[in-house]
Amino acid sequence: MPRPTEAELEILRVLWSRKECTVREVHEALRGGQSGYTTALKMLQVMHAKGLVLRDDSSRAHVYRAAISKERAQSWFLGDLVRRLFDGSSSQLVMQALGNDEASPAELKAIRNLLDELDRRDS
Repeated sequence: MPRPTEAELEILRVLWSRKECTVREVHEALRGGQSGYTTALKMLQVMHAKGLVLRDDSSRAHVYRAAISKERAQSWFLGDLVRRLFDGSSSQLVMQALGNDEASPAELKAIRNLLDELDRRDS
């Protein structure tokens, strides 16, 4: 998967939340329409060329949607992060993340449940 820029990630977030959008809808969703329409159009064209978005040009207003799901992108980015910064150790990533931020009781419970589920799978 090509690595999207921060601006491209903003557009992908819009598309993930709305499923599909015209250029105008993307433009309006980004920073309240502060960036130019032509900027949004050009970015979507570049993202289409990179394979990040799909385009339906069967009607006058082209409709764009993300080429990959949010979950797949998160998985790819997380795997890349683990490989590049944590020498492939997901446990180092988790320990670093939990050591830097205070997790809420609900988050800790969800983590425990996930660990229990992983233990059951390995047994």
